[in-house]
Amino acid sequence: MNRLIVFVFFLLSFSVKAQISRNNQSFINDESALAIQYYRDGDYEKAVVLFEKILLNPSNQGYFDVYFNTLIKLNRYDAAEKLVKKFVKQNPGNDAYPIALGKLYQEKGDVGAANKIFNEIIAKLPKEEFKIRNLANNFYRFENYDLAVQTFKQGRKLLGDDKLFAPELLNIYRFKKDKPMLMQEYLDILASIPQLLPQAESTLSMIFEDKNDYQVFQTAILRKIQKEPDAEVYINLLTWNYIQQQEFDMALRQLIAFDKRTKADGGTLFNAVSTFVDNGAYETAVKAYEYLLTKGKESLYYLPAKIEMLNTKYNLQTSGKYTAVELAVLAKDYQVLLEENGKNKNTLFAIKKLANLQAYYLNQPGNAEKSLEEALQLPGINSSDIGQLKLDLGDVYILTNQPWEAFLVYEQVSKQFEGQPIGNEARFRSAKLSFYQGNFDYSNGQCQVLKAATSQLIANDALNLSLLISDNIQTPTDSNALKMYADAEMLLFRNLPVQAVKKLDSIAVAYPDNGLADAVLMSKARIYIKSGDFQKAADLLKKVTDNFKDGIWTDDALFTLGDLYEKRLNDMAQAKSYFQKLITDYPGSMFSAEARKRFRNLRGDGV
Repeated sequence: MNRLIVFVFFLLSFSVKAQISRNNQSFINDESALAIQYYRDGDYEKAVVLFEKILLNPSNQGYFDVYFNTLIKLNRYDAAEKLVKKFVKQNPGNDAYPIALGKLYQEKGDVGAANKIFNEIIAKLPKEEFKIRNLANNFYRFENYDLAVQTFKQGRKLLGDDKLFAPELLNIYRFKKDKPMLMQEYLDILASIPQLLPQAESTLSMIFEDKNDYQVFQTAILRKIQKEPDAEVYINLLTWNYIQQQEFDMALRQLIAFDKRTKADGGTLFNAVSTFVDNGAYETAVKAYEYLLTKGKESLYYLPAKIEMLNTKYNLQTSGKYTAVELAVLAKDYQVLLEENGKNKNTLFAIKKLANLQAYYLNQPGNAEKSLEEALQLPGINSSDIGQLKLDLGDVYILTNQPWEAFLVYEQVSKQFEGQPIGNEARFRSAKLSFYQGNFDYSNGQCQVLKAATSQLIANDALNLSLLISDNIQTPTDSNALKMYADAEMLLFRNLPVQAVKKLDSIAVAYPDNGLADAVLMSKARIYIKSGDFQKAADLLKKVTDNFKDGIWTDDALFTLGDLYEKRLNDMAQAKSYFQKLITDYPGSMFSAEARKRFRNLRGDGV
């Protein structure tokens, strides 16, 4: 019986102690959270009291750094020194605490004492990669970045490997914005780790401030190429460097020289040309493809280069700066390609491009209609391509004054691909056709259905068109102004931008109090973007963002501005500001996710 009483007492005692331990842990957790909040708020006097109590428990050594920093913030150097020396004694094998002591002496202005500690630690550096990395991380931990670099470099010497610790050193140089060392480290490491090239380009573009930085880097790359002329990664880096300076022909010259020097098959050059195209350097891209064609038909890249050259010429000559003669020559080139290779599923792209030229640029919609109808009969065409061909054919029917045929084709695709992106696209084109014709109620009804589409782009376009209609059919005057706007959109559809701008400008003259001002500005901005007048487009988009903060086009205008400044006007600061404004002011926009991604990339996150 006595044993039972003792046993029960023991259980109760253990339970009480466990409960007290849990309560204490909960208390510590609460106090640590409060202390950290005080620290973040800059209320160091309150923080230090709590941290002092928390550090009484040996298991809470993880709070050493923040307590130490709090004492430094309060200039309580004696208390900080006492704390550090206590931890040095308790943890003789841990370099972090002597480094903290050296940091303290630095803060007090005793540089000699600090350097003595640091030099002694580095002098004892063992030939062990883990310990070298751990020591450097401890220096980094206490903001001694130069000593972290010194440790890594000393470690390289000890271990006889100049490539070790490259990621760590790159991160430190990037954090410090040490341009010379960052450039040199990338140049030293890229030959052995070429997969770091995208990171190098992204990081350097973030810290380079002007053309002088690129020119300094250019000189360094050329020196590297002289030592390692066959290293493809340096040619790619030099190409990127030239492109950042908009010196596309110089980039091409280097690529061709490398191709000739190494007697290569043209692969490096072919892969690089897409960068010229992405930057709108179509003339340079055409020169590159022409060089690849000189390698002859037996070359692996002959046919791909010929195809891409035609596509590049298409982009060049349909960008708004073209002549009828140039377009006719381009159309002939596509015809020759089709004659040489036949009309089949592999040349479907050429059939579609030629039809587009005929329909929208050469005033030959009848020929385009015939080509697309014939393409639908080609064997081996998959259902997705057939659906896209029908959409293109429906558009051409509008140009040949067969709107009913266009409706029927759109309806076929809509039903065949119901709920799929191409089916939603067909329904939206049907809604746009009704809009062009002034049948606003039917168009709005189609848009209402599409607002729930899985394709975010279609849903957003449908929502915008629906709001445009709903906001501008309240009175006869509104409706008449909207009809003029629809006429202008139809002119744009027919690729008649000059007439479209005149029609857009006439809306305000005929109906001074119309509610379409932001829509008109957006339409004109898109026209100028297509024609390559990017600054004029940006000026119009700024009017949308400044004067119509609650308009349906404002988020679209902000994103387009960010895109223009990043890719066309080469002003990354402006690009970041517009992407950030979109993220902050319009978080529900369909563009916000992409804007956040682009903003972070421009800021250099995750590099």
